Amino acid sequence: MTRHVLLTMAITFATTALVSVGGIATMIPEIHRQAVGVYGWMDDGQFATTFAISQIAPGPNILLMSLVGWRVAGLAGLLVATLATVLPTSLVALAAHRAETRLSRANWYAVTRRSLPPIVVGLIVASAAVTARAAISSYVGVALAFAVAAHMTLTKTNPLVPLFAAIVIGVLAGRLGYL
Repeated sequence: MTRHVLLTMAITFATTALVSVGGIATMIPEIHRQAVGVYGWMDDGQFATTFAISQIAPGPNILLMSLVGWRVAGLAGLLVATLATVLPTSLVALAAHRAETRLSRANWYAVTRRSLPPIVVGLIVASAAVTARAAISSYVGVALAFAVAAHMTLTKTNPLVPLFAAIVIGVLAGRLGYL
């Protein structure tokens, strides 16, 4: 069974990574759908916790896939998930860089480059919605999410400020039975 799970994970993560536009954030809804909905490797709560750990830990955002792999199949899962996400996309990036030099003067190429940012923003918003549905289960959680988003959008403070404030509020809300 482990070999089947590792092969399935490798195919799932590699194909998801290859069609993601805009980086790891755009992969979150599909990884959630596969890990929770299709294969049942984890439930919403486990995915939300894994996502939170991947975002709080220092290092690259690719850590989400590595941690999903770890939860599913231990060290072998971590290695398969990480390599399946990184290797195919690295090869595509190398090929794209080489092709860009030749294509950069074509009109269709310029139009394509201008159309990608709105697509990426839409995919990131979808990632936020999927993650929020999996992770937020109370009005206090919704309020914290919106407060942190508003704070980060409207101010230029370090993200640690709203992070620590939200942790304090979350702990207090939990102690009072609101979370």
